[in-house]
Amino acid sequence: MNKMDKKDFELHRKQGENQEQYEQRLRLRENLSRIKNTLMIISGKGGVGKTTVAVNLAAGLARNGLTVGLLDADIHGPNVALMLGSEGRRFDAARAGGIKPILVRPRLRVVSMAFLIEDPGQAVIWRGPLKMHMIKQFLSDFQWGELDYLVVDLPPGTGDEPLSVAQLIPDLKGAVIVTTPQKVALLDGRKCVDFTRKIKVPALGIIENMSDFHCPHCGKEIKLFGRGGGEAAARDLGVPFLGRIPLDPRFVICSDTGKPFLDEYPDSEVAHALNNIIAGISAGSTQV
Repeated sequence: MNKMDKKDFELHRKQGENQEQYEQRLRLRENLSRIKNTLMIISGKGGVGKTTVAVNLAAGLARNGLTVGLLDADIHGPNVALMLGSEGRRFDAARAGGIKPILVRPRLRVVSMAFLIEDPGQAVIWRGPLKMHMIKQFLSDFQWGELDYLVVDLPPGTGDEPLSVAQLIPDLKGAVIVTTPQKVALLDGRKCVDFTRKIKVPALGIIENMSDFHCPHCGKEIKLFGRGGGEAAARDLGVPFLGRIPLDPRFVICSDTGKPFLDEYPDSEVAHALNNIIAGISAGSTQV
């Protein structure tokens, strides 16, 4: 028994794990050892476009030639599959070597509850412990392979799911907080920064989504939800401001039709903003 195996076995005895739990922990460690960077995408409240941002960030990283995994850790409202045009697909559990994530494009692998539910309208009515067990299975029992990035899209708030991910992945590169400019969203965004500090996960920065809207008829800039609040919050809290994403109706259409915005409108203002944010995240995650 080598030094690492002995250490694992001693921890196994100390924690009182059964054999199945012990083997799962070893699989988790092995999977994580093959992932260079793991990012949490979080928000303090719903409706700020967090999943839309997470999907486009993951797709953008893959477009840049990186191998990316996208874990949809929103057990109750898994929307990643729909936004990537993969709803209705199922995992192939019969393959040798374990369950494979869904390959939505050559460099983008996805795991989501949506691929396990027969009816997209079916409610998942689970308490915290069962959700943590499912997330642990997603991380340990799926064959993610070698990844440059694992992007974890989390449900709104600072409860079971983000806490579970932080506990299961001890060397998270950082958290990206998505907010909108209005005061109520910014208040919850500040709570997310406080959350990252309390669980000792680096805050890679704040993204201000739905920042501006340009009228398609007259071209006038309209501040539907205000502007600059995310940047001000980042400055006050001492965390990086990653950028602001304009409000574009085509963003909604792309999400509903399963087409990442960066693929459809690569020369748009939104795409330019997303690419700058991706560059900032890439630089920040390599410096942490």
